[in-house]
This record gives sequence, C-alpha cells and structure tokens, in this order.
Amino acid sequence: MFASTNNAISAYQRVGVETGVESADPHKLILMLFEGAQEALAKARMHMRHHEVAEKGQMISKAIMIIDHGLKASLDMNAGGDLAIKLQALYDYMTHRLLVANIQNNPEIVNEVNGLLSELHGAWKEIGEFNGTQMSIKEAAI
Repeated sequence: MFASTNNAISAYQRVGVETGVESADPHKLILMLFEGAQEALAKARMHMRHHEVAEKGQMISKAIMIIDHGLKASLDMNAGGDLAIKLQALYDYMTHRLLVANIQNNPEIVNEVNGLLSELHGAWKEIGEFNGTQMSIKEAAI
C-alpha cells in the first residue's frame, strides 16, 4: 500500500516540475536551475552529516550536472561577451570545487559553492525584477 502511495506522490511531484518547466520563460528556467543546484547541495550536506557516502555523491553529481549542463550550457558566448566568459570560468571553478568536496567529504567547499550560486541566483532574480521578467531568449541565455 505504501509503495503505491509513494509512487503516486513521486509521479505528482514529477508532473509539477515538468509543468513548471513547460510553462516557464527562459528567465524562470535559469532561476529553476539555480534552485535545483542549491537544493542538491543542501541534500549533499545532509548526507555528509549522516555519513551517507553514495547519496552524497549522487547529490554532488546532480549539482555538477545542473551547473555544467544547465547553467554553463545556457551561456550565449557570442552575445554575452566578457560576462559570459567570466561566468563560464566561474561555473568551471564551481564544478572543480565540488569534485574536490566529494573526494574530501568537505562540507566547507560545498558551502563555498552554494554561496557563489546564491549570489548569482540573487543577481539573476533582480535582473528579472528590473526587467519585469519579460526577457527575450537571447537575453536569458547570457
């Protein structure tokens, strides 16, 4: 009985996320990427505290994937100019630091990367508020 209830809850959560992604504008999608990476890092820290090595590794890997294949991949290197180049380098730095955090089981490094993501997330949020969240796909890819 509980397994079917858990499956239903899981399916409902997936539908909610998928619906949110489908209805989100490019600016909102980037915000969702920042939030997903930060959530994965929060779970990684929890797994570190509980000495759950495999789960910690999965959450750090998830954060790396979001940063590398989501945030970094969304950069428009042509339109973004120097800012895009600097963000690309920062994303590379974050993924490297998370690899080190995973190997060393170091929550301070996870906190460092989370702080960087938090600053970028806040700035991206302010850009959306400043522009009335009406951005073109080209602007959102910067």
